[in-house]
Amino acid sequence: MNELAITVIGRDRPGIVADVAEVLARLGANLTDSTMTRLRGHFAMTLICTGPAAAEVEAALAPLAAEGQLLATVRAVTPDGEVAPVGEPYVMAVHGSDRMGIVAAMTRVLVDAGGNVTDLSTRLAGSLYVVLAEVELPAGVADGLTDRLHRTAGELGVEVTLRPADPDLL
Repeated sequence: MNELAITVIGRDRPGIVADVAEVLARLGANLTDSTMTRLRGHFAMTLICTGPAAAEVEAALAPLAAEGQLLATVRAVTPDGEVAPVGEPYVMAVHGSDRMGIVAAMTRVLVDAGGNVTDLSTRLAGSLYVVLAEVELPAGVADGLTDRLHRTAGELGVEVTLRPADPDLL
């Protein structure tokens, strides 16, 4: 069984998810992990599936990209198996006036504390910039990390919160 990483990007339109999912189902590919979103009128999807060879999936997705509206890429990946969390789950939220470097600075603080960003999304609404990140942190570092996050946020002119994640909601 092949494990594949597939990306689909392009101008958003109704039916992209259904079209891709139907192609994969017809091939007998099992969609195991996915994330899909719309970013300023553009659709972006990344998924992992198991099933046929990459070339067969690429050929089957080609008609969806034929009009030049979508770009689909397929590549074989090595299965990692089940990966146990390496730390405790937290959610970091950042909001404030938009400026360059917010994501870079705030995620650097997390990484320097041994954290791992497992999911991240950003939104710009007018001049308000919002970052939501799910992170895994080593046991016992959250209290000291909060102080460093607040210092960095102050330098950027934004607000930050770090709270334990409810695993049932993730």
